[in-house]
Amino acid sequence: MRKILIFLTVLIINFIISNPANAIKIGLLTQVDEAGIGTNVAGRMIDVNTNKTVCTADPLKGYMVVPYKNEIAIKAGGHFYGLGTNAIVLRPDKAGYVSTKGRWYRGKLMIKNIGGKLTVINDIDLEDYLKGVVPSEMPASWEFEALKAQAIAARSFALANLGKQAKYGYDLKDNTDDQAYGGASAETNVTNRAVDETHGLVLTYDMKIISAYYSASAGGMTSTSVWGGYAPYLHSVPSFDDNVAKKGHGVGMSQHGANNLAKQGYNAYQILQYFYSNVKFAKLNNES
Repeated sequence: MRKILIFLTVLIINFIISNPANAIKIGLLTQVDEAGIGTNVAGRMIDVNTNKTVCTADPLKGYMVVPYKNEIAIKAGGHFYGLGTNAIVLRPDKAGYVSTKGRWYRGKLMIKNIGGKLTVINDIDLEDYLKGVVPSEMPASWEFEALKAQAIAARSFALANLGKQAKYGYDLKDNTDDQAYGGASAETNVTNRAVDETHGLVLTYDMKIISAYYSASAGGMTSTSVWGGYAPYLHSVPSFDDNVAKKGHGVGMSQHGANNLAKQGYNAYQILQYFYSNVKFAKLNNES
């Protein structure tokens, strides 16, 4: 393997972002006819418009919600009952999880009736969101420094793309249109530790958080093409895929390449500075 010479520059600064408390909204279901929801502890459904409780939720009991005219209705005892609002939030009364799509999630669920269809959104802290992204995007069995690089890249991508899916009422989708996100059900101890050990760290170029694109493998060389555009922090370099066929767009970090470099002793910061050109590391200001 060709020796990589990297001059590590880590600039830890207070980087202020506009979303309060670093919250992010992830679309789990969009324009559906019904949704199953629940909590693992006692919880409640709150009218978004009045902030009043419209229904309580028993622990480990599933509830079916459907659009009803311009409102949301809930099924109970074989009948549907209108909740008198077009938007509710389901949250646990104490530390716990919410559920939909057969998965558990941290944070809260927001359910909206938009045009006669339901949209279900996970309103969650950014760091908790990343705990469901890293193991969904990279195998937890891979090298720990590669997992840390994935956490930083995913955090940077999320913040650089806040509001990307605003037309649907949330920031990002939970699939590879943005980033794969499996919620708390996908979490592992090692990937959670990778998120915790890189808490708040992002990649920046010219004092702006970069959209840190990554893909499974680049097929030998990474690409500088960003869907017809240009980003100064992207360059074409050997991807160290070990002859893994190209899978994905090939832009930015190769995940297989990151894992192979980690096996050779490179740390997360060196891996990222190899795949992204002239970037610096910044730390989010959690008081923003």
